[in-house]
Amino acid sequence: MAPPADAAADSSAALDAILQRLMALHPKAIDLSLDRILALLAKLGDPHLHLPPVFHVAGSKGKGSTTAFLRAFAEAAGYRVHVYTSPHLVRFNERIRLNGSLIDDARLIVLLEHCERVNAGNPITFFEITTAAAFLAFAETPADLVLLETGLGGIADTTNVVPRPLLTAITPIGIDHVQFLGSTVGEIAIAKAGIIKPNVPCVVGPQPEEAEAVIEARAAECHAPLYRHGREWLVQASDDSLLWEDRAHAFRLPRPALPGPYQIGNAGVAIACAQQLDGFSIPETALATGLRCVEWPARMQRLTKGPLIEALPAGTELWLDGAHNAMAGEALAEALRELSPKPTWLVAGVLNTKDATGLLRPLAPLMRQAFCIAIPGEANSLPADDLTRAALAAGLDAQPAASLLAAMQAVSDSIRADAASATPARDNHALDTHTRVVITGSLYLAGRVLAENS
Repeated sequence: MAPPADAAADSSAALDAILQRLMALHPKAIDLSLDRILALLAKLGDPHLHLPPVFHVAGSKGKGSTTAFLRAFAEAAGYRVHVYTSPHLVRFNERIRLNGSLIDDARLIVLLEHCERVNAGNPITFFEITTAAAFLAFAETPADLVLLETGLGGIADTTNVVPRPLLTAITPIGIDHVQFLGSTVGEIAIAKAGIIKPNVPCVVGPQPEEAEAVIEARAAECHAPLYRHGREWLVQASDDSLLWEDRAHAFRLPRPALPGPYQIGNAGVAIACAQQLDGFSIPETALATGLRCVEWPARMQRLTKGPLIEALPAGTELWLDGAHNAMAGEALAEALRELSPKPTWLVAGVLNTKDATGLLRPLAPLMRQAFCIAIPGEANSLPADDLTRAALAAGLDAQPAASLLAAMQAVSDSIRADAASATPARDNHALDTHTRVVITGSLYLAGRVLAENS
């Protein structure tokens, strides 16, 4: 039975208040170090040392989807699974999943307030203290498996305090977070490969040669067995199936419920992980069920209701994707090419820490026009005018818009003008059914969209 509306509002307000306090404990949002989190965990009784078996994943692209697939596989096989991911889209609770359900406000408040008291005002980042709360929740609640996603990087990421996970995985690595991880693929790979632990197997997704060399060197230092795409296992798609094989198995499975060709690779990494989870039995039937049932919002998600869809001409497709770096931009472009060809408009909002031109360049050939916005309520958003300049440099016909709704209204006007110009004798309403709009650039933007349109 759902709590009364007033009680739910009160708990939501209380949670928001403590989250705001925790954001003020450190002058920086990101300060890569393990010293603070380890000190707090020690005061809390080292919950990170008392977890169920841990799967730990890092990468520049696909780690969230890979985690979603692996959760779907394990739960289909009957296992109880905790999950830690970031960032959240709409509610902070999305980051902590206990045995299949999002943590409730009441328990989360208790955990966060306990961590706040024990921390006693010492400098600590928001991600560090909330990760400590997640470890407490996972240690206190029985489960069979913890799926742990890095926040940023790997070697100095807050999640990298579990000394001996059951399994690690590294999804594709590319250029991202250069101000923290380095300016080359090799430097970034050094950070990501830092999650590899001595004698712990590591599943490796498709990688650039430079990244693969770094991963292999780190694994050799740690005597960590590697299970690599293209070496120990393969995945490919046919028209109606996903084909996966290693030296011992060959599976023909349904294509993933998540759209986009890049999800074939993410599913392949997750299947490889399922095969390498020592002590777990995840049969082919569970893999098939997981592929059909997996959910991961804001990854090529089609929106069908809400004020944004209402602002568009009738029948216009509206898609949402959280692409936020160049690799993700290329993946989004590939996914759009798989859809039926339609005139497509872009609405973009990007953080000021991202390579906006690199993100948008792969999308430029597919777009009639782009409207650039600042991400609502996000202090680190790139201003609309700056994003417009980046979009122009990427080859887009771009202009700024004052808000998300204003961008959608501008798109609507552009669609109607384009249709009228192309075939003035035909009914514009009929032409509207042959257009598409894509919103992308940031998971923070995706969260704002979902909060109002889902």
